[in-house]
Amino acid sequence: MQQRHVRFFGGLISIVLFAAFSVFISGCKFQPGWGYNKGYSPEQPIPFDHSVHVGKHNIQCQYCHNQVERSTHSNIPALSTCMNCHMQVKTDSPHIQKMRDAYDSGKSVEWVKVHMLPDHVRFNHGAHLKKGVNCQTCHGAVETMSRVTQQADLSMGWCVNCHRQPENNAPLNCTTCHY
Repeated sequence: MQQRHVRFFGGLISIVLFAAFSVFISGCKFQPGWGYNKGYSPEQPIPFDHSVHVGKHNIQCQYCHNQVERSTHSNIPALSTCMNCHMQVKTDSPHIQKMRDAYDSGKSVEWVKVHMLPDHVRFNHGAHLKKGVNCQTCHGAVETMSRVTQQADLSMGWCVNCHRQPENNAPLNCTTCHY
């Protein structure tokens, strides 16, 4: 009889502790880390409005991110790419003047990366573009963003779900994405 009481109270204590832990965790502002940055929208050193450049002026992603089709990584545009237009366009803007000063002195602008993956994950932009995946699939409607925001969580599950779609015919083996 005494053993049943011990088991009963032991089980009851376990349930109470689990419930308390669950309430504690649900109240925490838990941020899992790299690859789960959905909603991340850092302030940039110079405001860059994609809705103007891509949306209004129809500049293609690949004009500025010109390495994306032939490289595993996308590139942040060189200042020379920006200055192709901004030597004549909006030259009176203090933001453009800041870019021009950096350009003239051979410096660069320290842009803040928005879309990040863990170091042990490789993502090949070129391979995805060759398969017809458009930029908006992962990056959202950048052409409407005045400030770029990470739209997808870019978690392993998010990527694998896309790879599992029959129409994508994408590889599912671990070494496709992991070193």
